[in-house]
Amino acid sequence: MPVNAEVAHLDMLSAHADADELMRWLSACPRPPRNIFIVHGEPEASEALRIRIGRELGWPSVVPRLDQEFVL
Repeated sequence: MPVNAEVAHLDMLSAHADADELMRWLSACPRPPRNIFIVHGEPEASEALRIRIGRELGWPSVVPRLDQEFVL
């Protein structure tokens, strides 16, 4: 299956950004994403970030379960 994606390297992001840095980066997006997938971190921290994104930005986000599938 052909991949229609662009891989970009973002120098301004750390691979170890904390929740505040992630929220600051997300809030600078010019328009809300359709969904945010939180796929890195401890389960409790990931769920807390999911809740925070919804509460502060009003954007949908999900912490996918193992083997969960999504239609993009």
